[in-house]
Amino acid sequence: MSNQADYKLLCASSLGEELSEQECKVLAGIMGVRQLDDGELLVSESGSDHTLFVLIDGHLDVISKSGDREEVVYTMLRGECAGTRAFVDRTPRKATLRASEQATVYTLEPDDFESLLKSHPEIVYKVMRALFRITHINLLRMNQESQQLANYISKTRGRY
Repeated sequence: MSNQADYKLLCASSLGEELSEQECKVLAGIMGVRQLDDGELLVSESGSDHTLFVLIDGHLDVISKSGDREEVVYTMLRGECAGTRAFVDRTPRKATLRASEQATVYTLEPDDFESLLKSHPEIVYKVMRALFRITHINLLRMNQESQQLANYISKTRGRY
């Protein structure tokens, strides 16, 4: 695979779904590409980089640490994004990301993204809407999982 982000693959992601083909070309032009081998670490929990990641191919495990234990809390699928909070807030990472097979990830740095503010404000606006939508979907999924766990523990509203 190329070291240049393919705008067509970006358009098919959750980050690019609202962007036009031309807007995806512009955004892809400032993105990097990372190739990961199975088991390779992308970022570590508490890491200080603020890169946004778009999974283009393969799978990434989202791993949370509890003491000395690591737990896979989610496995990302093609087209999903990671690092939205660190990207927007520029705060340390809350999870580790590791490839669970060979994977291709597009990367976006905050400063590169902000360089589009004057030349392409519509792209910035649409990407920020996408980041909000992605964050909201993740929160809904986590709330549903929490409710299912609570129902399982109290054995209500379901067959167990």
